[in-house]
Amino acid sequence: MAELFEIKETVERFVLVSVAVSDNDDTKESLDELEELASTAGAITVGKVIQNRESIHPGTYIGKGKMEEVRLLAEETDATGVVCDHELSPAQLKNLEDALQIKVLDRTVIILDIFAKRASTKEGKIQVELAQLRYRSTRLVGLRNSLSRLGGGIGTRGPGEKKLEIDRRLIKERITQLRHELDEIKKNRETARSLRNKNKIPVIAIVGYTNAGKSTLLNHLTKAGVLEEDKLFATLDPTTRNLVLESGQQILLTDTVGFIRKLPHHLIDSFRSTLEEAKYSDIILHVVDSSNPDLYKQMHIVYETLNNLGIQDKVIITAFNKQDKLEAEQILKDFKADYTVKISAKTGEGIEALLEQIEKVLNERKILIERVFSYQEAGKIQTIRKYGQLLEEEFQQDGIYVKAYVPKEVFQSL
Repeated sequence: MAELFEIKETVERFVLVSVAVSDNDDTKESLDELEELASTAGAITVGKVIQNRESIHPGTYIGKGKMEEVRLLAEETDATGVVCDHELSPAQLKNLEDALQIKVLDRTVIILDIFAKRASTKEGKIQVELAQLRYRSTRLVGLRNSLSRLGGGIGTRGPGEKKLEIDRRLIKERITQLRHELDEIKKNRETARSLRNKNKIPVIAIVGYTNAGKSTLLNHLTKAGVLEEDKLFATLDPTTRNLVLESGQQILLTDTVGFIRKLPHHLIDSFRSTLEEAKYSDIILHVVDSSNPDLYKQMHIVYETLNNLGIQDKVIITAFNKQDKLEAEQILKDFKADYTVKISAKTGEGIEALLEQIEKVLNERKILIERVFSYQEAGKIQTIRKYGQLLEEEFQQDGIYVKAYVPKEVFQSL
């Protein structure tokens, strides 16, 4: 009888390295986050090294003395690789690998690896492959060294892995093909968006730092069945769900990919059409993990990313989530938000107040009408029911008395 062998993927062991260029930067927090990213990718962190420098070394990322320290630490801990907390240039990648004689990755590769594992829809897979190929096209030599040294692993997974050893010309052709496919998907999204505008259904974009609880909130509100996991980038593919408010008003909730420190520009470019859902929304619902000690830095990163995408002048409701995790009452503020509410998407605390706030914002964009429609105009009342909020309706001798909130565009047609 033939013996059965269980084949397990080797768990990679990483030493994390970062450079602090000022006393008041968030290098330590960023490195802790990189440890969480590595864990999400399936690796173990066996050591952390921070070097204080006036600037990042242009050729080797860290200085010569610190490189020797990292090399010895990697030997002592049986590390299989070193991960730097910034995006490395091709020269830095090659020089570090030559000096350390071990696989070297950067933060961008780890994030791309997680995205490659998480992508499940056709669009998500195309976006990730495009980002991977854009990143790898300038780093083919260094990446070949990594692969020959360890034969793959983290940083070589996902849709783009088969293209790693292809020359630049073929990569360029593949990028052109993927862009074309994304353009087609973008056209479909724009068609769906114009249909929503025609139907005058308000859209609310849910944004926030990764793992703030956006998917849990969407599930609580709409029973969407989106994966909930206490991990970074647990959900990647955007989800849009319908929700009917207590007044009968229909809205659409769109979940977007979570933001993070140093979100790779390759990903922002590839996911631009997805992220721009927020640009065409009526309200931005900013979900914040209020139990995270770093919440104000995370809020700043979310607003910075929105600003980079050209998303401004939107009504913002900030939901300070995970109230169930707080041991004591906290004073939480968001000066960029128009309204704030405290919620727990997990327990349902504050959800009613959040929905009331959404309704209030939507009503502020509507006009209150009070009038009697003749029975010949009864069709107009159906329009009010569909797009507005019918408060009172009374059948009288000369027609139908109506008191309702209606959108400005609908008011003109009435």
